[in-house]
Amino acid sequence: MCIKFLLQGPLDKIKTKNIYKRKYYKRKQEVRTRINQWIRITPIQLINEKGENIGTIETSKALEMAKEEGLDLIEIAPNAKPPVCRIMDYGKFQYQKSRKEKIQKSKQKKTEIKGVRISPRIGQHDLNFKAKQAEKFLNQGHKVKIEMILKGREKGLLDIAREKLNKFIEIIDLETVFEQEIKRQPRGLFVIITKDKKQ
Repeated sequence: MCIKFLLQGPLDKIKTKNIYKRKYYKRKQEVRTRINQWIRITPIQLINEKGENIGTIETSKALEMAKEEGLDLIEIAPNAKPPVCRIMDYGKFQYQKSRKEKIQKSKQKKTEIKGVRISPRIGQHDLNFKAKQAEKFLNQGHKVKIEMILKGREKGLLDIAREKLNKFIEIIDLETVFEQEIKRQPRGLFVIITKDKKQ
């Protein structure tokens, strides 16, 4: 961003000076896991290397136990009261954490609204093709917006268009539910459907 200021002086010697305003961006802070001597709070809730709950003990005592076994003391729930720490190998902890995050990421499917357009004059072959297209989107976990495009005098035949839209949904070889009921839009009618999760 550039801001110009007029410097005082005779009119014939007026000069301008550019002052540039810097933009500062906050860096996203990375949440780091505290281990061993970096765990300053005491007492803590301790879990041993076998996953057994030892109970609430002083941090210094937990550090001694971890050292005796050649392992690390890792803070796994810093917001708990008291914080929960576990005795285990830090390298193994990082591997398990990374693997868990990858699994969760792969399970999170990005849901999109896919579009399928039909018209009152569409032939049966094209109608079946569009239905298969909608099935494919639904099986991929997406929602499907079905648009009935109406032109000219067709806009006055809303009941017939609505009936044909419902018949198209019946052709789809899947159990579906209405995410949004049939509604009017400037170009005709539309409905949003999704795959029935109970199926």
